[in-house]
Amino acid sequence: MSDAPMNEGRPPRANLSVPHADALDKAADVEGRSLWQDAFRRLQANRAAMISAIVLIVMAFVCFVGPVLVPWSYEEIDWDILEAAPPNFDTGHYLGTDSLGRDLLARILQGGQVSFLVGILATSVALVIGVTVGATAGFMGGRVDQVLMRFVDVMYAVPLMFFIIILMVVFGRNFYLMFLAIGFVEWLTMSRIVRGQTLTLKNKEFIEAARASGGSTISIIARHIIPNVLGVVIVYVTLTIPQVILLESFLSFLGLGVQPPMTSWGALIAEGAQEMEITPRTLVLPAVCLSTTLFCFNFLGDGLRDALDPKDR
Repeated sequence: MSDAPMNEGRPPRANLSVPHADALDKAADVEGRSLWQDAFRRLQANRAAMISAIVLIVMAFVCFVGPVLVPWSYEEIDWDILEAAPPNFDTGHYLGTDSLGRDLLARILQGGQVSFLVGILATSVALVIGVTVGATAGFMGGRVDQVLMRFVDVMYAVPLMFFIIILMVVFGRNFYLMFLAIGFVEWLTMSRIVRGQTLTLKNKEFIEAARASGGSTISIIARHIIPNVLGVVIVYVTLTIPQVILLESFLSFLGLGVQPPMTSWGALIAEGAQEMEITPRTLVLPAVCLSTTLFCFNFLGDGLRDALDPKDR
């Protein structure tokens, strides 16, 4: 028997060594991202949107936590002043008082609470109604679509501001009724947007697969249609909130909003407009807060629209 090596004459084996660390790092970098992760990265690259989001979070936190730290409540009257006094740290009126001797800082914080709550809750009402009506009309089609969209057309023909004013006059100027009244008239555009998106999705392959597997209409709408229109809905929500806040401020400016001693930024602006020549800060400070909030919501909405737009990917 020959003493030659067993592998003589065979081709050399391939090098099965473990990949280097650099190769592993590159493989990790190539790891896929979901569409939501990609959209969040694009949103992070938008400085205006990110700064706006941070400002909104800080303002909301200050409005809801600040009243606990302020020495005066929004409805408490300083009987030693009873006039629009300048800021005084010794008395605890850090931004001064209004014409009735109430702390201006406490009232601005309370007004911020009301404005944020009206904006978020009324938009939530519009979101639920608009998404439900739009998804149902677009997916079912036929007579259901015709009936729902004709109802939307009729509602568009009604002067919405007068409709809200009539509701407030008939049922009383209730704080919670204002959420429902504003939300009930803000869902119309959202329903049209969701319906249009649903029409583009209803004939897609994954919808046909859900139908073939025996999925009911409600389950298909809830599990497949609505999750796929969330991108557009989120963008529209960020643009609806400032509209609702501005609408509530206009109602409060007309005296149809929240009832004294409760206040909102719109009510404070109405009060400050009567005293702007004597104490302009009672008008300027709530107006700056309201304007900053509206600008931030609009910048955030623009950033979300750019991040979630599939044409830009």
